[in-house]
Amino acid sequence: MDVVAAIEDDLFAYALMLGDSALVLSHRLSEWSGFGPTLEEDIALSNMALDLIGQARLCLDYAGKVEGRGRDEDALAYLRDDNDYRNLLICEQPRGDFAVTMVRQLFYAGFMQPCFASLMASRDSTLAAIAAKAEKEMAYHLRHAGEWVIRLGDGTAESHTRTQRALDEMAIYVAEFFTVSAVERRLADAGIAPDPLALRAPFENSITPILKEATLIVPSFAGGQYGGKNGRHGEHLSRLLGEMQVLHRAHPGATW
Repeated sequence: MDVVAAIEDDLFAYALMLGDSALVLSHRLSEWSGFGPTLEEDIALSNMALDLIGQARLCLDYAGKVEGRGRDEDALAYLRDDNDYRNLLICEQPRGDFAVTMVRQLFYAGFMQPCFASLMASRDSTLAAIAAKAEKEMAYHLRHAGEWVIRLGDGTAESHTRTQRALDEMAIYVAEFFTVSAVERRLADAGIAPDPLALRAPFENSITPILKEATLIVPSFAGGQYGGKNGRHGEHLSRLLGEMQVLHRAHPGATW
């Protein structure tokens, strides 16, 4: 395989990593539509889900173009099986209660905001343009989730207990953020993608003060569950995709 082809394969895989995580997490957030704790928050969660869908569309559209096999964003979203998805494992975990949703969003945005900020300097102009838009959205998601985590953690005894439980449940998926796949290593060396290891410090610098202000016990984020970026997923993703893809698969080629 020549260098150009190798880079295109890596770009395709990396665009899937970004797009799949955004798509799967957007589905989890959309599960709150109509069930938010307040009308304002119901709308906020739906809008954040739309932000992520927008990111997913841009990334999957680019992945399809790089791949060059005629698959568009819809084909990549609806016509792949779970082992073809490259999303982070934290994104596919069940919706859980409101504390789980806010803690997960805090972790995800806390990682993706510096990731996109770094990606804005990518040698790949398309990825840099996607990152310029997504970074602003992730900054808002981080601020919004952080405010809720503080409110819940430093609230009633019940909300504190639920938020600490959510923190402990979600923390085991954070280490995957900083595992470096072969694809990410090659793209980082080529100046196209950030090195995930370099994102750990900005992640902890933004997350730790929030958790402390929320009076929560800050986990070590050492060890945990891996594999999502390499296509190894649990049963939760299979069920999520079954729900998300059923209409498209039942009526292939249908248009509005």
